[in-house]
Amino acid sequence: MPQRPTGIFDDLDRYVAEPRVTDLAVARDGRRVVVTISRPDSAGSKYVGALWEVDATGESDARRLTWNDDGSSGPTFTASGDLLFTRRASKDDESSAIWSLPSGGGEAYVVASRGAGFSGVVTATAAPTFVAVSAVHPSARTDADDDRIRLLRKDGKIDAVLHTGYPVRYWDHDLRPATPHLFASEDGSPVRRLTDAAAGALQEASYDISDDGRFLVSTWTIAGALATSRTVLIRIDLDTGEQRIIVDDSDADLSSPAISPDGTRVAFVRESLSTPEDAPRVSLHEYAFADGTVTESAPGWDLWPSEPVWLADGSGVLVVADENGRAPIFLVSGGAARRVTDTDSAYTHVHAAADGVVFALEASYLEPAHPVRIDVATGEITRLRSGLDAPDLPGTLAEIETTADDGHRLRGYVALPHGASDAEKAPLLLWVHGGPLGSWNTWSWRWNPWLLVARGYAVLLPDPALSTGYGQEFVQRGWGRWGKEPFTDLMAITDAATSRPDIDESRTAAMGGSFGGYMANWIAGHTDRFDAIVTHASLWALDQFGPTTDVAYYWQREMSPEMAVENSPHLFVADISTPMLVIHGDKDYRVPVGEGLRLWYELLSESGLPADDEGRTDHRLLYFPSENHWVLTPQHAKIWYEVVTAFLADHVLGERIELPETLG
Repeated sequence: MPQRPTGIFDDLDRYVAEPRVTDLAVARDGRRVVVTISRPDSAGSKYVGALWEVDATGESDARRLTWNDDGSSGPTFTASGDLLFTRRASKDDESSAIWSLPSGGGEAYVVASRGAGFSGVVTATAAPTFVAVSAVHPSARTDADDDRIRLLRKDGKIDAVLHTGYPVRYWDHDLRPATPHLFASEDGSPVRRLTDAAAGALQEASYDISDDGRFLVSTWTIAGALATSRTVLIRIDLDTGEQRIIVDDSDADLSSPAISPDGTRVAFVRESLSTPEDAPRVSLHEYAFADGTVTESAPGWDLWPSEPVWLADGSGVLVVADENGRAPIFLVSGGAARRVTDTDSAYTHVHAAADGVVFALEASYLEPAHPVRIDVATGEITRLRSGLDAPDLPGTLAEIETTADDGHRLRGYVALPHGASDAEKAPLLLWVHGGPLGSWNTWSWRWNPWLLVARGYAVLLPDPALSTGYGQEFVQRGWGRWGKEPFTDLMAITDAATSRPDIDESRTAAMGGSFGGYMANWIAGHTDRFDAIVTHASLWALDQFGPTTDVAYYWQREMSPEMAVENSPHLFVADISTPMLVIHGDKDYRVPVGEGLRLWYELLSESGLPADDEGRTDHRLLYFPSENHWVLTPQHAKIWYEVVTAFLADHVLGERIELPETLG
């Protein structure tokens, strides 16, 4: 292979230490912009954020605002221009307080603290009011009660939880007795609780406060029969505490409420409840306070909107939607959606300021997230100076297309090492995305193809059936048919990739995480074309996964008993003859570790490549006792890539790479 470049992608220590932009805050007048830049803490064991002010015109360099080693996060501007954010009140505190950095200068100071801490601070743009979330024990009447109960459990080393409903865990954490509540502060007053007896109604809630600070709208989870639940929208009056449901759709989950600048309407995202036969449909809707009517904002639009944000004059709503391997910003107005950005990028953290100016984070597979200013009328984009340079890439990016067995257009990206050619063919790594309702369309520090490209691989990033950004029919064709169209699509686009003159079809591997791990397992039992397979946080036995995942009711909507039998990889374990690297974190509650443990045991005991008479095996299990679904800490992300590259080198390249000494 050609000589490989040097850079962060050749040095995992440099890679995990590379600072990255993770959040964005914008003052309503658009004159001040703040980003969060995260990097490892002094111990190198977790990522912490620092706040930096970025010149809104893009002319001047950024300046750092916070310096503490335990990190600052969640920046948001008040009506007066002060910057609120969360961090620990002191080095001895375990929870986050709300801090204020005055716009006129001076040191940051604590404006609100509780034993349980705060998160999710949202401010009114025209009133001295903010709301935030904090946990409260159900039996606590006062903050003193809550602190006493918390201390009682801590000092007694008690972590037992008596549940009366479902769910009991979420993603990577157990749901404790204390449950989320909304708190508010007006005009500098002490924070006060807005919600009572919320149980789990505000778990993972999204909410918005009116510009005048008089009320807020929040999602509210309602428990149903047979351990089901769904989300509605509620309005809470900040003066009286009056709380009422404003939108209740028995056929959908509602999310992401955004109140119009004049306080008369609420934009929100509706996701229809799926069934074993029908995939969900995601659409933008609008609620009018005047008459209580709900209307779809862009009927017939075939993409899935997210992150609704009103223009400052209330004339339309900005959303982001996956589209053809990108995620543009769209303006929804007058019953239709118009694309605002026309780049090969994906956008997040959209903020609308005055005079039709929008700020957002922009990213693609060519560059990590960075702040930009966008003119809504023209689509002109101005890059802002965050102080971070884009890393030099070890290769090039190309798009690849082919046709599915049923005639649908298939596309994806292929990242190629520099120098790959007919004379110097690159081995292929098929990397399947998770979700399954998602798309390979933006930079990821955690799932980064360039780390494998730097080691000589061509990395294929395809969007098979179930991927978003290609219309509802493209999702529907794979719904409840995980082992059918998604699999045949992946094989078809792999065929297209290996037909390229710069790719070596004789040296290939497949890899995926979460649903991508499911597909890796399915691939292993249905073809022997790959030299190695890496399966991370993967679904193995669907009948087992369905009731043990953290949100079983969601998966049961699609996963009928018949679907589980027809599409479960574990039923084909005897047909697996390819070496597999199984990776799982013990704190993964979305895909419980039992999936990985059962897969590991059955590979060794029942597969077509079992352990031999002396217990030796070509398979490997990489287990993280303290990690979750993603494996996020710097030191473990590094080990993840070290083990993956060593396993692939052994079975695809025929090379031996020393494993890290830290593995023992």
